[in-house]
Amino acid sequence: MASLLVTGGAGFIGANFVAHWLKTRPGDRITVLDLLTYAGNPANLRGLDAELVVGDIRDEALVTSLVEGRDIDTIVHFAAESHVDRSISGPDAFIETNIIGTHALLKVARRAFVDTGRPHRFHHVSTDEVYGTLAPDDPAFSETTPYAPNSPYSASKAASDHLVRAYHHTYGLQTTTSNCSNNYGPLQFPEKLIPLFLINALHGRPLPIYGDGQQVRDWLHVEDHCRGIAAVLDKGRIGETYNIGGGAELPNLAVIDTLCAEMDRAFAADPALAARFPDAPAASGRPTASLKTFVADRPGHDRRYAIDCSKAMAELGYRPQNDFAGGFAATLAWYIENETWWRAILDGSYRAGAGHDGGDKAAPA
Repeated sequence: MASLLVTGGAGFIGANFVAHWLKTRPGDRITVLDLLTYAGNPANLRGLDAELVVGDIRDEALVTSLVEGRDIDTIVHFAAESHVDRSISGPDAFIETNIIGTHALLKVARRAFVDTGRPHRFHHVSTDEVYGTLAPDDPAFSETTPYAPNSPYSASKAASDHLVRAYHHTYGLQTTTSNCSNNYGPLQFPEKLIPLFLINALHGRPLPIYGDGQQVRDWLHVEDHCRGIAAVLDKGRIGETYNIGGGAELPNLAVIDTLCAEMDRAFAADPALAARFPDAPAASGRPTASLKTFVADRPGHDRRYAIDCSKAMAELGYRPQNDFAGGFAATLAWYIENETWWRAILDGSYRAGAGHDGGDKAAPA
């Protein structure tokens, strides 16, 4: 039986990972460490057999007590500031959490695992944004693509990736790293493109599109991401990095057009939605696309990301199981069915009882 410490496990990807792991390995023990900043939500873990500890990954004494007291053998590190827009307006938090926080975890792991000779794994979850931007005809990012981060967020994640690599090569910490593309799916905090635009559309609010909307991303359903991480933990070579992608390279505008069309289709299929969301254009037969609004582009906005995950496919047997059309339709259905979840975020009530303490991409598009 494995004993995992999952940092940031009350966030979007972390909570989905906890659910995936417990579903496939119900005998394992999971301790979630989350500071419950704005994007951490205890409701994301409701019904899961996992212990939530509210605390800071920079608190080495706390992390040490958890690793030793719960006989942790695997650390899966999700905790990060991840919203690009926030990193532009306030980069300090990204340096503190993503760099200083990761280093604090690595120090604890070195003392607890390497210095004692305990079998272990430290898995670090990162992003494709560390590779920079691609021209339209450039080959997709591979694990050997040079790092060229262009935002404070991606720079902080690049630094954390380098620290993880250094702790393996210098101290022998048993590490793996995964770099993922744009995630979407249930439980995503509504500052990100898809949930933000879904909720805006339901309220008849503008859908603000950066620039011309032709920024290209590889869209990865969070369930596939969790499968990929599990495959790295099960089969990944120590010290290696694996790219995890969704195989759905699309311009943001195409994603938004899909969202608008699916919203119109959902309202046409279920007349009850008009009563629930009377401000939505689709409630009165108008196209959701009428809400599209083009705004000034974000500073330093990367033009294209694309993931080559052939290494993960060859070594781990990884394959994304959700195509974008099906994954998006399921995501839209989840947000419509879980109105209570996102309304609690909008009105701030999800913070009740969360204490004062606790990513993949930015919105607007």
